[in-house]
Amino acid sequence: MSEESLLERKYFDGIYIPAGLLVFGTVIVKKEWTLYAALAALVLGAIKYFRMLPKKVLKPAVFQEFELKEKTIISHNVAIYRFKLPTPDSVLGLPIGQHISIGAAIEQPDGSTKEIVRSYTPISGDHQPGYFDLLIKSYPTGNISKHMASLQVGQTIRVKGPKGAFVYTPNMVRHFGMVAGGTGITPMLQVIRAIVRGRAAGDRTEVDLIFANVTAQDILLKEDLDALVAQDKGIRVHYVLDRPPEGWTGGVGFVTQEMVEKLLPKPASDVKILLCGPPPMISGLKKATEALGFQKARPVSKLEDQVFAF
Repeated sequence: MSEESLLERKYFDGIYIPAGLLVFGTVIVKKEWTLYAALAALVLGAIKYFRMLPKKVLKPAVFQEFELKEKTIISHNVAIYRFKLPTPDSVLGLPIGQHISIGAAIEQPDGSTKEIVRSYTPISGDHQPGYFDLLIKSYPTGNISKHMASLQVGQTIRVKGPKGAFVYTPNMVRHFGMVAGGTGITPMLQVIRAIVRGRAAGDRTEVDLIFANVTAQDILLKEDLDALVAQDKGIRVHYVLDRPPEGWTGGVGFVTQEMVEKLLPKPASDVKILLCGPPPMISGLKKATEALGFQKARPVSKLEDQVFAF
């Protein structure tokens, strides 16, 4: 659902003014019908309002095809893919924190074809109707990521959703501690952007994010993250590199228990840790958070867990 105000111009033009004219005209022409006119204006206004709401297109159990509208190359193996929704007012209908499934028939080494499904979190949201964006890194052994890299504008992908156990709601916790590795930044960015958009409505959630990568060139969406940090004092990002350049002042190496203890919030009932990245990293971080006093992470995370792995 788009985050919008009932005082937007489209509601005045499409609902309030026509309703007002209907009632005002009735008062002038036949005053005793004013009550009926007001009721008619209310009913017609409600119908028009619901017709103006963004149309959610995702279906959890059914794959739908969406056309590639634009492809922005970020590096030799990373791109942002923009897919067109059915109408300019359509939205995916994806709750903050959830993801979509992409399916494709992929040719195997033996010549057979196999249906492969992988999960991705859009970096766009329902406040941006008409399209959705996916940030995807292509791996030599990645079935879906290689398929995406081969897509040309005008071709389609098959998508279904929403999927996932995590749904963000404003002020669900006082403080998020996040650790992301590589493309694991996408669900974190989705949540952070929702928090920043919700400030005016009273979202007070704080965020400390550790973002781990191999080299400085591997840091995805750094400009976006730095802009959010500059815009909002409640958002802090700590970069960690395995192979840092000369003069690097951020963290170095793998994300350790000591880094988590120093940079992320301490265990508390109103604190939640979010993890997304390569399986070995997630496995190590689950052990590290437990050692620091957080509740033990489950093999498959649930929304109520103190340590949640996407």
